[in-house]
Amino acid sequence: MDEWFEHSPFVGFVPWIIYWVVAEGPSTWMFGALCAVLSAIILGISMGRGGPRLLEIVTIVFFVVVTAVGIMLGAKDRDWMDTYATTLSSGVLAVMALGSMAFTPFTEQYAKVDRPLQDWEKAAFRQTNRVLTLMWALVFALTSVLGYYAARVPQTVDWTNWVIPVVVIVGAVGMTQTYPTRVRERARPTA
Repeated sequence: MDEWFEHSPFVGFVPWIIYWVVAEGPSTWMFGALCAVLSAIILGISMGRGGPRLLEIVTIVFFVVVTAVGIMLGAKDRDWMDTYATTLSSGVLAVMALGSMAFTPFTEQYAKVDRPLQDWEKAAFRQTNRVLTLMWALVFALTSVLGYYAARVPQTVDWTNWVIPVVVIVGAVGMTQTYPTRVRERARPTA
């Protein structure tokens, strides 16, 4: 498998992307949650990369709970999930990202895989991961707010559930790929 993919937080987001795509239709969020938990387990096993990371743990717990709640509730009581699936799932990711900043920023768990051990304690390495984790927390918070707005103002759904979130997420992926290199270049001593 591609090395970038193996060491990128992107692999941890794949189950969430599957969920957001599948859960877009009416009464499909439970199928999306089941697909997400299965993909999280399959990706986690196939990657076999030094144990589970916070994002992967949160992913599996969230989707197992969502699936269990969906099974226990009747269809009538599950209608709120059709409406607020994006808001809830993005909100959970925002809380996970912000919460990880109190301990180890979740992006650092991926960055350590492809950085030498001596880099882990460098201030630039830690700061880079704090910046990236905060950026992702803000992206998820914005997506959650946009999902809520889409539920309340349905005529905006194309922009608030698709266009703006996709543009913001693509920008965040780009920053995740380029920002660490720019920081390393700036920190490199000039001859």
